[in-house]
Amino acid sequence: MKKNSFNTDLEGKVAVVTGAGGVLCSVFAKALARAGASVALLDLNYEAAKTVMDEIYEEGGQAKAYACDVLEKEMCDDVATRVEIEFGPCDILINGAGGNHPNATTDGEYFEEGIGNKEGKTFFDLDKKDIAAVFDLNFLGTLIPVQSFAKQMIGRTGCNIINVSSMNAFLPLTKIPAYSGAKAAVSNFTQWLAVYFSRSGIRVNAIAPGFFATKQNEKLLFHEDGTPTARTGKILAATPMRRLGEAKELEGALLFLLNNEAAGFITGIVLPVDGGFSAYSGV
Repeated sequence: MKKNSFNTDLEGKVAVVTGAGGVLCSVFAKALARAGASVALLDLNYEAAKTVMDEIYEEGGQAKAYACDVLEKEMCDDVATRVEIEFGPCDILINGAGGNHPNATTDGEYFEEGIGNKEGKTFFDLDKKDIAAVFDLNFLGTLIPVQSFAKQMIGRTGCNIINVSSMNAFLPLTKIPAYSGAKAAVSNFTQWLAVYFSRSGIRVNAIAPGFFATKQNEKLLFHEDGTPTARTGKILAATPMRRLGEAKELEGALLFLLNNEAAGFITGIVLPVDGGFSAYSGV
């Protein structure tokens, strides 16, 4: 199998990726396999994970798909046991499961008194169950897999946890209060875990992707005819590099943070990969 050019050798390592059937996390999984890791692909959608498994096998890598709901502790514990039996103890955990939901977003960017209801769903129309669902998926969906897999890392050297945050954890985006808040919680939790496991041989960091075109956000970014929406125009205007990211551009950040020689003294950081979005003031 062709090796990555980032000089990160993960031969003999066992990597677990949640949300592995998704666009960005499948890129993570393939990068890990190319670096030599045996990859456990966890996803609520087993068929999506199996597709990624088949693609990894076609490239000569080692992987196995597992159906797993990251919000179900018993299921996560069961999968953790199976992974340890079939591959060995977990060395790397990538917490990629997450996402937003339309019911937890507002239709307009601003509320204007007297015309707010004409803008569709406002902040005042949001239901707590929908807000809770987004927080659960992103925050608890990160916390619970750590409880299940970090036990296999304790006392072993060179183990890593990588969480997936977002650039809107730095500055919240309009329309998506629940998702922005949930990802801010993931960033904070990353720092907490880094301190908690600092004497246990585990480094904990996060990657904060900027704007990447995926199946999850394509309707937000593009019209049906493929032309960019007004919101995409705003994104590009606020991104110094003036383009959306390509999924493969996340590989370098991932493999750098996992490289125990290059990044061995790095823990508790949230690394933006956003074309400069989080650094730009607009002037």
